[in-house]
Amino acid sequence: MLNGVHHAAIICSDYKVSKDFYVSVLGLEIIAENYRRDKGSYKLDLKLPDGSQLELFSFPDPPLRVNRPEAQGLRHIAFSVDSINDVVESLRKKGVSVEDIRIDEFTGKKYTFFSDPDNLPLELYEN
Repeated sequence: MLNGVHHAAIICSDYKVSKDFYVSVLGLEIIAENYRRDKGSYKLDLKLPDGSQLELFSFPDPPLRVNRPEAQGLRHIAFSVDSINDVVESLRKKGVSVEDIRIDEFTGKKYTFFSDPDNLPLELYEN
C-alpha cells in the first residue's frame, strides 16, 4: 500500500521569486531544474531532508485559486521541524511573516503558519 508522500506540486505566479523563497529562505535542495519549451513552463524538483520532494511549476498566466477562507481542496503543506522556535526565528530574520506559535489541542505539539510568495499557506509542526 502507501509508503508515504513522495512530493507535493506547487504552481507559482513568479518562478524566480518562488524559487528563491524555497531554495534560499527555506533551504531546500535543488534536485533538477528543467524548462519545458512546449508548455512555456519551468519544473523545479526540490528535496527535503527526509527525502520527500516539492515540485515547483511555472505556467504562463495560471488562474488564481481561492484558498481562504477555508475553501475546499488542499488546505496547506506542513513541514516537520525539530525546534519550531529556531525555525520561526530564522524565518523572521529573513523577513518572512510567521504567525504566533500555537499548541495542538490533541497532540500537545507546537505549530504555526506562514505563507509562500503566492500566499500558499505553509505550516511548521514540531516533532
